[in-house]
Amino acid sequence: MLRRLILVCSVAVAAQVHAAEAGKVIFTAGASHIADRAAAEGAPVNEGDLLTTGDDGYLYVKTVDNGLFVLRPNTKAKIVTYQVDSKNPANTHVKLELISGVARSKSGDAVKLARQNFRFNTPVAAIGVRGTDFTVHTDADTSRVSVLTGRVIVTGFGGACTPEGGGPCEGATSRELSAAQRGQLLQIKRGQPAPQLMSSVTNSPDQVSPPRGDEPLAKASTNSDPAIDAKKTDSLDKIVARPPVTAPPVVDNVPPPITTPSAPQREIQWGRWVQVLNQPANIAFSVPDGAERLFQGPFMIVRTAGEDYVTPERGSVAFNLKGSEAYIFSDDPTKSAVAAAVKNGTLSFDFDKATFNTGFDLVSGSETFKMTSTGTVTSDGHFNTSNDSLFTLKSNTDVSGVLSNQNGGSAAYLFQRRLDDTRTTQGVTFWSR
Repeated sequence: MLRRLILVCSVAVAAQVHAAEAGKVIFTAGASHIADRAAAEGAPVNEGDLLTTGDDGYLYVKTVDNGLFVLRPNTKAKIVTYQVDSKNPANTHVKLELISGVARSKSGDAVKLARQNFRFNTPVAAIGVRGTDFTVHTDADTSRVSVLTGRVIVTGFGGACTPEGGGPCEGATSRELSAAQRGQLLQIKRGQPAPQLMSSVTNSPDQVSPPRGDEPLAKASTNSDPAIDAKKTDSLDKIVARPPVTAPPVVDNVPPPITTPSAPQREIQWGRWVQVLNQPANIAFSVPDGAERLFQGPFMIVRTAGEDYVTPERGSVAFNLKGSEAYIFSDDPTKSAVAAAVKNGTLSFDFDKATFNTGFDLVSGSETFKMTSTGTVTSDGHFNTSNDSLFTLKSNTDVSGVLSNQNGGSAAYLFQRRLDDTRTTQGVTFWSR
């Protein structure tokens, strides 16, 4: 009897040790549950817990490595495994399971270092990542996957690809989808040999169950073509200014000293690379060697080739809004975009803390939306909304921009935000001292 009791206790303790904390709830609305208890902000989510939402339920989980797992209404899912080894990423293993409904997965820091050990299962397929931020809708027989940033690989179960496995399944029947393939998704049905690439106009996960207006947005990407990045780096290496070369003294018939001119200041250009509301594009999508670009939706920012920008390490600075363009887009493809105005803008940087803060009013007709964002600044003058500010809802707008020494100091950023269940806004702003 004593031996049996010890064995039972040992099994119970082992189960508790195994069920490690995978994350915490950072937001919940409507009917949502963790295992058999109602979900609440700050509540832990352990490995193996069944997560469920009702007709009006939303559940946002921040994983232990700063990833994001979102469940929308009428969804069942599990964080099957979330074992993080920061010292040896090869020992990190993460496995998520979507049983039914719509869920979004944004890779955390550990997953980005151990993509080979990440698996997202549906009833019919295994999903691996190359990044990544993606959304899935599934029932018992059909799964559809769309990508917000990065790239996924999708494989139907069969042969060596089984639900019990870990990491991505890769083979002849696997298919990849990247964020660059806008307006498309991968669909896989039970028994189908390979996923099918198809239009996402009518059946994307976001259309089946739209995100709330406060769901953190995906980061805007810089150049999506790796070859462009490589070319940009190579070009920058070639334009570094050399020290002056002077001629020897006391030599007749020697030409004057030769100097290499300094590289010019990098300037900011901004605009639309596609037509919107019959307004033609006003900036070319292709850029010269050495320039860099950020683009999001119809908008793009270019920082021209020139002297490397170095972010100050001390002090603070405020900018004035000099130009902008924005539109509100409906999820209904039959409805046209609506122009919006950016007013009362503020943008400031605290270089001691390497942070920025911005806000403005987005005005369209009788509607006014208060847009705010805070985030971090890198040493080369890039600034982005921080994950923490989105997770904690301190920011309601996703921002991605660059700084320049142009005309004594300038900045520009792209922004996007979901305004409500049916509308999203995107825009671009330009600022100077």
